[in-house]
Parts: sequence; structure tokens; C-alpha cells
Amino acid sequence: MLFCCSGCPLQWSRRAKRSASATGERWSDALVGSELPLLVSGNMSRFLNVLRSWLVMVSVIAVGNTVQSFRDHSFLSEKLYTGTPDFVNGLQARTFGIWTLLSSIIRCACAMDIKNRTLYHITLWTFVLALGHFLSEAFIYKTAPLTIGVMAPLFVAGFSIVGMLIGFQCITDPEEISGARQKKRN
Repeated sequence: MLFCCSGCPLQWSRRAKRSASATGERWSDALVGSELPLLVSGNMSRFLNVLRSWLVMVSVIAVGNTVQSFRDHSFLSEKLYTGTPDFVNGLQARTFGIWTLLSSIIRCACAMDIKNRTLYHITLWTFVLALGHFLSEAFIYKTAPLTIGVMAPLFVAGFSIVGMLIGFQCITDPEEISGARQKKRN
């Protein structure tokens, strides 16, 4: 169900019926052809702004995790990989820090240019990889039992994947935009 400040779906259908009767077309075509895309695009642009804010917040948190990984590698053995803390060393912590920093940069770049489809795909994959990594460490390798330190990144990655899949519907192809402009000119 779509919501808008200007009225309810019943009002939209009444307006579409009136405009359709005046032009001789079906009222459902009048609704889809005129008002509905404007309402969807307004709600979707708001959603993309929320998604952008979410990506920036996740990026800032990731930078903090990067700094912590470089500063003291015991952070990883105390918070994440508590199943086998003896496997965590300085090299592994720095590698984790660089991976986290790269993900942070990609996510922040996507927040700045959220309509870039290639960057959007890459950002979505950073969350898929993070989810896959933490799930495999928890359930396959048993190095990261489900503590709050592991549940938080699982939640963030899962929530982000869902949000980005929803937001993906809001991003239009350049061809779709030029096609819509051509229809308006005709």
C-alpha cells in the first residue's frame, strides 16, 4: 500500500476515474499513467535518503573497528573470535582491519553516489561477504560463537542486504529516465 501526504488511495482512484472519464481512457490506466509514479518516486527517494544515512553510519562504525584492529589485536580475540582466541595474531587483525576499511570506503562512496548501479552492486556484495564470513566462522569453523560481538555484524549485514535490495528498485537505468522524458515530450 502506498501512502502520501496528499491523500489516500481512494482519493487517487476517484481522481483517476474523473480524469479518465474526461479523456475516454480506463481509470486504472489514468492512475498508473499520471499520479502513481510521482507518489512512488517521492517515497522511494525518501527511502534512498534513509539508506544513504544508514550506509554512512555503518561506514563510520567500520572505521572505528579498523582503528581498533590496528591498535590492539586482542580486540578480535575478545569480541569476535572467542571460540579460538589463540588463532588471532597481529597479522590477522591488520588484515581484518584493511578488509573493514575497504568495505567502509566502498559503503561511504555508495552513500555519496547512491544512484551509481555498479557501485551499488559492489556495496551490496560487501554486506553479502560480511554475512557469509561471520556465518561461516560461527557455524562451519566454530571460531566465532554467537555472542553480541558476532550477532551485531550479522544483524547489520542482514538488515543492510534487505534495505539495499528494497532500495535497488528505486534506482532507475539511464535509459528508463530518457525514455520517460521522451514520453513527456510526445
